Amino acid sequence: MKHTLFLFFFLTGAWVARGQNTGPLEKVVITSQKGKTQVSTQANGELLVNVPPKEAAKFKAAGLVRYSDFGARGDGKTDDMDAIAATHAFANQQGLPVKADDGATYYVSGKERTAIIRTDTDFGKASFILDDTEVQNRNASVFLVSSSLQPFKLETIKSLKRNQEKIDASLPGPCLITVTNSHVKHYIRFGLNQNNGSSQTDIFVVDKNGKVDMNAPIIWDFDQITEITALPIDEKPLKITGGRFTTKANQAESKYTYYSRNIAIRRSHVEVDGLEHRVTGEGEQGAPYGGFLHIGDCAYVTVKNTILTGHKTYSTIGAAGKPVSMGSYDLSVNRALNVSFLNCSQTNDIDDNKYWGILGSNFSKNLLYDHCTFSRFDAHQGVANATIRNSTLGHMGINAIGSGLLLVENSTIRGRSIVNLRSDYGSTWQGDVVIRDCVFVPAGGKPTNAALISGSYSGQHDFGYTCYMPEKITIENLRIDDSQHPETYQGPAIFTNFNPELTDDSYQEKFPYVKTRVVTLKNVTTASGKSLRVSDNPYMFKDVKIKAE
Repeated sequence: MKHTLFLFFFLTGAWVARGQNTGPLEKVVITSQKGKTQVSTQANGELLVNVPPKEAAKFKAAGLVRYSDFGARGDGKTDDMDAIAATHAFANQQGLPVKADDGATYYVSGKERTAIIRTDTDFGKASFILDDTEVQNRNASVFLVSSSLQPFKLETIKSLKRNQEKIDASLPGPCLITVTNSHVKHYIRFGLNQNNGSSQTDIFVVDKNGKVDMNAPIIWDFDQITEITALPIDEKPLKITGGRFTTKANQAESKYTYYSRNIAIRRSHVEVDGLEHRVTGEGEQGAPYGGFLHIGDCAYVTVKNTILTGHKTYSTIGAAGKPVSMGSYDLSVNRALNVSFLNCSQTNDIDDNKYWGILGSNFSKNLLYDHCTFSRFDAHQGVANATIRNSTLGHMGINAIGSGLLLVENSTIRGRSIVNLRSDYGSTWQGDVVIRDCVFVPAGGKPTNAALISGSYSGQHDFGYTCYMPEKITIENLRIDDSQHPETYQGPAIFTNFNPELTDDSYQEKFPYVKTRVVTLKNVTTASGKSLRVSDNPYMFKDVKIKAE
């Protein structure tokens, strides 16, 4: 008797700063005819996977499936992507883990095919070559970690308030809520990559009774809601371990056509452990990447003991008609919360400015670096609460806007400042900054006029929200290694000159900047022996209270 099961998977592509792209509807047909396990491609691009009953029973008895069970050769030359996708499709159907063959090298061509991961996957010591030199669809992920739980709309909720503790909804279990008001624009970008902003967006977690987890509260007032979706949260963790991935970089024209040939994580409660990703073949031109690990629309994701690679920086003409360097990422976090990176590093020199910073994030909450060595931490369109602990950050340092608590402790920062509040989004942080037990090496030891907090704000551009400096800044046990300073150096400043034109009360801000209220200093020392100053613009910060303990 012939049994046929149709499995439909909706593939979500990378979401970079410009918005979200979606891939095509992918169809896999699994049959159970007599004969042998076989994978073929039909004329319409569907995968046809036949697993005879005896073979299926053997796989179930073994308790796992391998890529070689479905025809993968692992010779580094034959395109194994269909076999890999078929393996995961069968594993998802049967609830079986997947294990790569140790010592295998799987070649993945640029053909459009995505493997859906819904069970534990052990890539082990296998290698994967992802050839991006000729790609059918740059938006199609190679692997998509997804949930079998289906999202649904919450049609009855018409508005939300900042710090609201409960929503009026009865849910099947804990859910990640994503909410949008397309009538309000935030993050109206200023500068070389100027744009018209993004729709007001928020994410938060609720329990089955609609109670909001106040560790990641609602941060905006929504007078209207144009879309609100509940994404059920998988309670059982899914683990992805091992794997040595190498991307053969694209040679496309250098413009904002992001590549998403990656591992996209769209499921909550996922752990990635021991993965490695390298990049080869970067030439004189190339399109940027949206993140080899791309984490979005999910919560409670941990990446640990993982090695990644910064991408070469290419230039293009930006929205303002002038040359601009394009961001290119190996890590991306978008509309996600409670995401942790533990004991992670990168292959290239964190101080080498030929390579772009490793992480980009948008609309996220509760991000953590712990024991990481990376070139950068970055939050474009807002992070609510971020912690950098026991880590070393290189030439791009900490670039962030957002709200809540930004905590930097027991870390070494080698950027031009300890925290750069991104000027293209209004240099705004609505909350507090704590810097504790850290070493600051300005510009990686190159001669520079050091400042702890940098940014720029003219007060003439509408970013779509009120812009704030951190209300309270606490700095304790900080060592500033400013020994390599220029001859005219007057000592490190707490703040850079955020607005050189604001030197007296005649300057009018159309959109007033809410300044820092108090800075608390305790045990701040310098290698130069020069004292810490407030700023090169004392007028701008004249009302900031400095407390030295």
